[in-house]
Amino acid sequence: MAANTYLTGIKPTGDFHLGNYVGAIKPALAAAHEYDTYYFIADYHALNTIKDAEELRHSIRSGAATWLACGLDPERTIVYQQSHVPETFELTTILSALTPKGLMNRAHAYKAARDRNVAAGVTDLDAGINMGLFNYPILMAADILIMEGTHVPVGRDQTQHIEYTADIAGYFNHRFGESYSFPTPKGVIDDSDASILPGVDGRKMSKSYDNHIPLFLPENKLKKAIRRIPTDSTPVEEPKDPDGSVPFQLLQHFADADTVADVRKRLQAGGMGWGELKNELFEAVNAEIGPKRERYEELMANPEEIDAILRKGSERARVRARATLDRVRAAIGVG
Repeated sequence: MAANTYLTGIKPTGDFHLGNYVGAIKPALAAAHEYDTYYFIADYHALNTIKDAEELRHSIRSGAATWLACGLDPERTIVYQQSHVPETFELTTILSALTPKGLMNRAHAYKAARDRNVAAGVTDLDAGINMGLFNYPILMAADILIMEGTHVPVGRDQTQHIEYTADIAGYFNHRFGESYSFPTPKGVIDDSDASILPGVDGRKMSKSYDNHIPLFLPENKLKKAIRRIPTDSTPVEEPKDPDGSVPFQLLQHFADADTVADVRKRLQAGGMGWGELKNELFEAVNAEIGPKRERYEELMANPEEIDAILRKGSERARVRARATLDRVRAAIGVG
């Protein structure tokens, strides 16, 4: 059992945005220098929403290419495709036999789906809800436990995921712990200002708010997206509050400390207008994202390279998964 295994799932449903890059991708890449890291493309989770084979195939490759382009080293981090580790799904079946249905009834995603039916006046509260969504927490627990994950990054609003995994591991450990026990995973939660990127409207950047800037926008479209960020009508020569400005808040995540300090001083002194600030922001974002955009496009033009990396990573992941499942099977009496 590894003492510190950092594991995260990458759900291939839609393009990433700058908020994902700052809040999830960069911290996870940094974790590879401290932990034994396993990052997987959660393609079976995506089946709950993606029903088109070509769309799913593209999304799997796009998700992997994004992380690779941003600096994920497949030699340091084991990056794999969930569907290529069948041990995960055998463990899901085993854990399903131990998990109370009542626990699933209280899962946030399931309750939210039922609440939407209530709001829409649908009498069948389970209408449109498939078993993949209902059983999602069990598969998620299997994803973590099959690799004996000890540290899992989650947002503050996703702590239930880790709590459920710990509960499900506890059910198994209580019954079979004399033979084998899963480690209890801990949620790695970072909701500090440094990890939360504001969207163009000032709220947390999110596709659900439609306030996001896609990560790999072409240079000309990136510039337009930044220029469209709302600002007030304060004249160029008037002093401005940097911290009340979305462009300045974004700049702090992409520019170096000296640039940020200089821009702050000029805004407060009335020596810079919002347009010039947005130009500074564009230059800073494009300088950091530009090379990654180029690498992403190279990878997507060579899908066989992505597939080979995922295939090799999945083979490495299965070594850990098989060892865990062997111990589980022996503990429950079928090994």
